[in-house]
Amino acid sequence: MKDDNMQFTLTNNGEGTISLRKFLIEVGVSKRLIARIKQGEGQVRVNQKNEYWDYQLIDGDEVVLTLPEEPDNDAIHASDEPLNIVFEDENWLVVDKPAGMVTVPGPSNEDTTLVNRVKGHLIATGSSSLVPHVITRLDRFTSGLVLLAKHGFAHSLIAAQLSNGQLEKSYLAIVAGDVKSDQGDIKEPIGKKEGEIRRSVMAEGKASETTYKVVTRFPDYTLVDVKLVTGRTHQIRVHFDFIHHALVGDALYDGPMNKGIERQALHAAKLSFEDPFTGKKLAFESELPDDMARLLK
Repeated sequence: MKDDNMQFTLTNNGEGTISLRKFLIEVGVSKRLIARIKQGEGQVRVNQKNEYWDYQLIDGDEVVLTLPEEPDNDAIHASDEPLNIVFEDENWLVVDKPAGMVTVPGPSNEDTTLVNRVKGHLIATGSSSLVPHVITRLDRFTSGLVLLAKHGFAHSLIAAQLSNGQLEKSYLAIVAGDVKSDQGDIKEPIGKKEGEIRRSVMAEGKASETTYKVVTRFPDYTLVDVKLVTGRTHQIRVHFDFIHHALVGDALYDGPMNKGIERQALHAAKLSFEDPFTGKKLAFESELPDDMARLLK
């Protein structure tokens, strides 16, 4: 095998026995990738030994995958602008994004987005992979925790948790008015008209669900803890506008703009997931930024 390969260690933490092939599929390795490995584009070893695909793993067995390195994307420029890193290991990067920072490059900003900065960080720290994979993307003016995979294999493993809700995210939002119910579940389809940025609740939209709990009530607004069951664009903003409690500072969805904040008062405050490489749960929190905290004093 060539030297420009990457190695990944996965630990079986299950009770009883499980075949090597089934274990890899359950942790998120695609059947397509398994087929490529069988064809020679990689290697799998168990406890430093070559084993057949039907080999029965027991609790504690270590599976090491050797895969070709992911080619760099020259279209993504590296930036040495700063990052607020909350957590980092060989597979994951958790960053606390400030409001106003764009997450991924686009026509309006190709050089200083979160992804550009992460690539610069990967270069500076000598990472073997220079392709950041955004797992939990945030709107430009939403602050808080963003999870990135440092290589494509980690991205493929976490995809299953994204689809089945095991990857948990919660937000703090300051919404207009007095939210009467202590908790609620908003199930309304979200779509958009062609050519518009704004999304709306509409019958032909995609199924969307947002749950919330009231944290604190203030005279003119309410602090709510919000979780997304689905992940539509602008989902929290659209759903709270629909129930007549638009986010404070959210001009696009007609939120009040006279409260001392000029962006939607929305912060990705908590993030947790099971690390598919170790089986351990990783959990992170981010304090409210100053502009939102001032509204609560």
